[in-house]
Amino acid sequence: MRIGIEAQRIFRPDKHGMDFVILEVLRQLQHTEDSHEYVVFVASGEDRCLSDSSNMHITEVKCPTYPLWEQWALPRAVRKSGVELLHCTSNTAPLHCPVPLILTLHDIIFLTSGKSKRMSAYQQLGWYYRRWNVPRIINRCQQIITVSETERANILKRFPQIASRLQVVHNGYSECYHPLPAEEVQAITRKYLPDEHYILFLGNTDPRKNTVGVLQAYQEYRQRSAHPLRLMITGLKREYVESLLTEHSIEIDSSHLVFTGYVPGSDLPALYGGASVFLFPSLTEGFGIPVLEAMACGTPVITSNCSSLPEVAGNGALLVDPYNSHEIAEAILQVENDKTLCKKLVEYGLEHAKLFSWSQTSDKYQKIYQLQS
Repeated sequence: MRIGIEAQRIFRPDKHGMDFVILEVLRQLQHTEDSHEYVVFVASGEDRCLSDSSNMHITEVKCPTYPLWEQWALPRAVRKSGVELLHCTSNTAPLHCPVPLILTLHDIIFLTSGKSKRMSAYQQLGWYYRRWNVPRIINRCQQIITVSETERANILKRFPQIASRLQVVHNGYSECYHPLPAEEVQAITRKYLPDEHYILFLGNTDPRKNTVGVLQAYQEYRQRSAHPLRLMITGLKREYVESLLTEHSIEIDSSHLVFTGYVPGSDLPALYGGASVFLFPSLTEGFGIPVLEAMACGTPVITSNCSSLPEVAGNGALLVDPYNSHEIAEAILQVENDKTLCKKLVEYGLEHAKLFSWSQTSDKYQKIYQLQS
């Protein structure tokens, strides 16, 4: 069977969650022994992170904006390619698809929460586009994949009619995430800060990532800790964070914050491994891959007690109310002061992460494809 897979953004240099998910699955599919032939539809980009193989062909589709790319250029490319099935992997799909359609709907946060004034123009465009597209496309899909049981329940509250066509396929994490030798960790972390110990937070301008809550918790932590660590924030500019500090009257000296900018994927395992604790208290998540990545690197994790995060973290993390900054601060202090607890979190996390892998995700995708043949 000739199967088309939409992976529009995998060649862009600053990839994010959904981009990494499909990239890792495609790499697994390249090494499977099945009878399928895959055609991957991508937009042009600088990071040529995937190449043709005997069972996979990369087709670049050019168009100036994502909505036009998906609604006009992608269907044309599908017709020309001769694929018999199209899998759209990032929440949306063309309304007029010439072949049967499978959709990965990672979450419907864009339908259940309002637009924030803190969203960038790009994020606002995506928010409006998904709200327009998903209700119109959902009934046209042969199969719909989501990434957690929690998100499946959320989707069915909004679209109960798709219950028989909606199934869960958990995400995984890359094999590059594992404990590294201390000297290798230090060589990479020293590019960002001189300290041997720090708290790690993967920043994002999306309000659901709870940057304000993390900063409020960090302020309290610094006031209460005997030996407070610096907070490393990836992915956010200093000016943006400082505006949040001013807006919410949070008093943190800027010397206590480390801004890395965008961190290449090759550096992330070391940044996880060098952190004394990883903070991921999101307000809501469809899955939460960074929780698994940090666990696999042997780092204690503090994450939220809501949405999909308890499902992903199991008993291997400290679960907190993400709306309660005092609770987040208390959890940081627990990890810092209780070495027995810290050791248990590390040991459990290393074992728990093994339950998830991209090879398992890929296998389930193949079974779904097979049912459509």
